Amino acid sequence: MSISEALTGARQTWAIGTKRQSTAWVQRWQTTVLVLVDFLLIAIASAVAVQSRQLVGLLPDVADLDANVARWVALLMGGWMLGLALTGSYQLSQQGTDTVEYRRVLNASVLVAATLGVSAYLLKYPLSRGYFVVLFAVGIPLLLLGRVALRRLLHATRRRGMMLTPTLIAGDQEHVIDLLRVIQREKWLGFDVVGVLCEVRQGTEAALPVPRVGTPSDALAALHQTGAEAVIFAEGSFPRAYMFNRMARELEEHHAQMIVVPALTDISAQRLTVRPVAGMPLVHVEKPRAQYASTWLKRAFDIVGSATILLVSLPVMALVALAIKLEDGGPVFFSQERVGHKGEHFRFYKLRSMCVDAEAKLAAIRAQNESEGDVLFKMIHDPRITRVGRFIRRFSLDEVPQFWNVLRGDMSPVGPRPALPREVALYSDHRRAPRSDRSVAGLRSVVPVVG
Repeated sequence: MSISEALTGARQTWAIGTKRQSTAWVQRWQTTVLVLVDFLLIAIASAVAVQSRQLVGLLPDVADLDANVARWVALLMGGWMLGLALTGSYQLSQQGTDTVEYRRVLNASVLVAATLGVSAYLLKYPLSRGYFVVLFAVGIPLLLLGRVALRRLLHATRRRGMMLTPTLIAGDQEHVIDLLRVIQREKWLGFDVVGVLCEVRQGTEAALPVPRVGTPSDALAALHQTGAEAVIFAEGSFPRAYMFNRMARELEEHHAQMIVVPALTDISAQRLTVRPVAGMPLVHVEKPRAQYASTWLKRAFDIVGSATILLVSLPVMALVALAIKLEDGGPVFFSQERVGHKGEHFRFYKLRSMCVDAEAKLAAIRAQNESEGDVLFKMIHDPRITRVGRFIRRFSLDEVPQFWNVLRGDMSPVGPRPALPREVALYSDHRRAPRSDRSVAGLRSVVPVVG
């Protein structure tokens, strides 16, 4: 080996090691931010509970705050944080996608509240009821809103090319290219594809937009070569199951995360359940949620939830409406005919985020559609969006009026995006419902195997 080759190899080893240290530092920083934000929000909720209990004179004996609450506040906050940690609320694999993160925060908070209430009752401890109610009534929404804000910040950071995980994609050439397009379009997923592992047919290697570093069986060597932190196995990675199991065992001692994309598309992640049977991970596809949307319990939740959100957001909506009106003098609300459950048509409301003649200008830019297929129109830098529109879209404020549709029973908070009649006319026979414009076919249903 020549001196130049040795120096080149040393530089590559140093670069890979630096990248791994950088990724580990980002993960530690991300976890630290989550812990600090949660601690701050719980402290704010505790302070609000104390002040509310002192100001509201409906409950007798305000002195119980000093005698029975003040000395335990730090322990209570620590217990809440411990509950969040024990339920996996700080596992980074669940940050940024799906609703698992929110469910864990909610479950942990309810568990802590129940434990505190039952313990106080059994031990006959005179815990301030006013403080207890306000603490969790304020703290739980604050924690959830904090996670929403951090997720939006994470997505914005990833779209700018930061905090990305170097990733390899394995599979047959067609599926690798399809998956690569999705990842490159949806930067918020946090994957930075540094190489692909696939068999290439003669004369088609130029179709790969990233370097080919081997075949799926070379995954372990490619991880060392590229310094990747994750491997995504698409369809066609291995012809036999035992070959995939062998690769999973080889990667068990490696730092990289192993992800499998099942051959399922346009299916909501909420309908998928993975159940191991006889050593095989079987993916069960449940019936569409739309079949259960008419139950009285679901409807009651929709009414209470949408009414609460509409009332709480009124001050913010008033300011946004004023900003929209002052910008161009056009209408504040935008309404459109959409197709809902069982093909029923209804008026769909949003805060207007585009220019008044946005529909008329659509034909001129339709050729720049960045969405796959002709059903949905999607353009990241849409020139029709106004300045106020960009701001309210960033924080999803334009979607708040949709809760009026939820209150009326036209929509549900959970489910696919209601489609335009012209979109429904373009659907293939196998697509009964429109896919959400915020979902990613396949990637919303990835199954982590090792990592």
